[in-house]
Amino acid sequence: MNKTIVIGMGCFWGVQKAADSIPGVKETTVGYMGGTTPNPTYMEVCSNLTGHVEVVEVVYEDDPKVLADLLKFFWEQHDPTQGNRQGNDIGSQYRSVIYSADVEQLEAAKASAEKAQQALTAAGFGPITTEISLMSEAGQFWPAEEYHQKYLEKNPNGYCPVHATGIKCGWTADAQ
Repeated sequence: MNKTIVIGMGCFWGVQKAADSIPGVKETTVGYMGGTTPNPTYMEVCSNLTGHVEVVEVVYEDDPKVLADLLKFFWEQHDPTQGNRQGNDIGSQYRSVIYSADVEQLEAAKASAEKAQQALTAAGFGPITTEISLMSEAGQFWPAEEYHQKYLEKNPNGYCPVHATGIKCGWTADAQ
């Protein structure tokens, strides 16, 4: 059985490529979520008028270890303290989000945020700005245009930097 989680960590191209390499991840789709405009285009999302975030919908094995690995990846591979940006990518579409499929997943995400905040504080970073909510509260997931899907596989010289803070989240599925 599989589960789904939706994450936003800045530019969705790099997030998708990295998430695809996590053991237990079955499928990823880049898209938009969290806004009000139905079926938005990339240009509409970039206008900052839709409220949508660039996100990756991740389908993964229903295994606590895989979820723990996904959450570890989420907190380690971007800066969740930056608000509406990641590095030089500025705008509300680049904000940090976790949209959970169910309450169990939501609780795991919130618990992981508390542990990540401890590591970030120890490293001199400010408070986490990540929005963590149920998918049902965030609205519909809209797949992005086909040219965005697996973009960095199709365009190996494409650009989408990682904005990691350097923190390490040392938890496991049992310790999360």
